[in-house]
Amino acid sequence: MASAFEYAPAPESRSVVDIAPSYGLFIDGEFTEAAGGKVFKSISPSTEEVLSEVAQATSEDVDRAVKAARKAFEKWSALPGSERAKYLFRIARIIQERSRELAVLETLDNGKPIKETRDADLPLVAAHFFYYAGWADKLDHAGFGANPRPLGVAGQVIPWNFPLLMLAWKIAPALATGNTVVLKPAETTPLSALFFADICRQAGLPKGVVNILPGYGDTGAALVAHPDVNKVAFTGSTAVGKEIARTVAGTKKKLTLELGGKGANIVFDDAPVDQAVEGIVTGIFFNQGQVCCAGSRLLVQESIQDELLEALKRRLGTLRLGDPLDKNTDIGAINSAEQLARITALADQGEAEGAERWSPTCELPTSGYWFAPTLFTNVTQAHTIARDEIFGPVLSVLTFRTPEEAVAKANNTQYGLSAGIWTEKGSRILAVANKLRAGVVWSNTFNKFDPTSPFGGYKESGFGREGGRHGLEAYLDV
Repeated sequence: MASAFEYAPAPESRSVVDIAPSYGLFIDGEFTEAAGGKVFKSISPSTEEVLSEVAQATSEDVDRAVKAARKAFEKWSALPGSERAKYLFRIARIIQERSRELAVLETLDNGKPIKETRDADLPLVAAHFFYYAGWADKLDHAGFGANPRPLGVAGQVIPWNFPLLMLAWKIAPALATGNTVVLKPAETTPLSALFFADICRQAGLPKGVVNILPGYGDTGAALVAHPDVNKVAFTGSTAVGKEIARTVAGTKKKLTLELGGKGANIVFDDAPVDQAVEGIVTGIFFNQGQVCCAGSRLLVQESIQDELLEALKRRLGTLRLGDPLDKNTDIGAINSAEQLARITALADQGEAEGAERWSPTCELPTSGYWFAPTLFTNVTQAHTIARDEIFGPVLSVLTFRTPEEAVAKANNTQYGLSAGIWTEKGSRILAVANKLRAGVVWSNTFNKFDPTSPFGGYKESGFGREGGRHGLEAYLDV
């Protein structure tokens, strides 16, 4: 049998992106220093290289940004929807024009492979702005009654796994509906949000409509608690989401939370095995498994377990781990040392609790934060790795015999964000999907996103919907 095809390195050039040695906060249309004068470093996860120093926002800066957004709200909300749409269309086009630059930047700052930022993230970012630009002058026809009004200032806190895409999910509907924004990017991935601030200036967006405040958890907490913020949107961990819910409780702030997940990917015995294997790989190893809706629990029908696992292990042996800027790379770097430590601890715990661990032969780079794609078999529902969100390239395999057992095991979690079903029977897809307590159920595919389709969870995966017509409601007084 012929040996595996050898790939020559195909690196994307870093020269397309110019990263400044330092960045300030973006408040009222201008970059400015933080009130406390503190800065923090943004580090490339694949090399541990310092990319830039970034100003660290304080509560005083939050107050400045909210005041700027409140002032800008009067004129922005009074614009006809068709005029707001022009700005969103302009932003979308600039994102497309600068997509190669932004993809390289995101890969450097986040650690994910360039082919993911280039082929998935950036097209979706532009698509969200195009989509919500189309809604800006049609809000009367969105199904929320006549003349729905914007809420005011939206405080938005986004995670590090999809920095630019999560920004688009939040800013695009907020602006389309006439709100102004104060956004806090994650402390490990602030750069693409700051480049977006430059895009806002390039598009001629009025000052104060979008404000960007890099910082740590205390910055986000100050933004959430600010009395003049009317709407809070958060994507991140369930623990922080609960804290935000407690902060907002008793106020008039509107809240949406998109939190953790432990998605079940269910493979029935009539599923096309090779297609299912590709879906399983996409479900858990896309973005190194650092995806809230990852298919981190594989539920496979007992009769095909051996066949499927053999095919899956064979496929994992072909995945290429390494330089995220190489166009051949499938598995990039883990986002931070802290996240790598969490993944490592949970994987070690799975092994200690008796699950069988397997990884393909995989040489890890000597610098940066790396974790080999990992498969656990002989997993029970009592295992920690079957219950807790690992947020890494770790797949837990469980088995079932009947559709009823599959549904019971899939729903046996505190989360409810996503699920996948693999079968050739359309009737089975509909019957099983209707019983799954998950916000999104994919059939014979996984991790497919579209700006026209709503996304969100049940239980400890949060509440509210982002994307589609449903995503408008969170930013309107209806």
